[in-house]
Amino acid sequence: MISKEAIPIEIANLKEKGIRITWSDQHQAVYPHLYLRENCRCASCIHEWSGERLIPPGSIPANIAPVHIEAVGHYAISIHWSDGHDTGIYPFDFLKEICPCESCIKERATERHR
Repeated sequence: MISKEAIPIEIANLKEKGIRITWSDQHQAVYPHLYLRENCRCASCIHEWSGERLIPPGSIPANIAPVHIEAVGHYAISIHWSDGHDTGIYPFDFLKEICPCESCIKERATERHR
């Protein structure tokens, strides 16, 4: 599990595999492109008041890829996607919460059952 204080020390686009983030606590995870795009929380993707998803399931191309990744201050990254979407900001705390690695998934499942 990623420590709450961890910050990214490296962010790399692995082309077809996803975006790899190495955290300052040495935790490393690969976030698949489609997984990140589907989890975008911007106002174009999630209704501001209801929290309802505005993007229909299956509407994001399976081969979605980042065109450009840039830092947003010291707290997030912005990803410009191949489908033209460019308003999503992914805060580091959110990326920690949705880490797709096996150990983080198990840890979240354990926390839910407490």
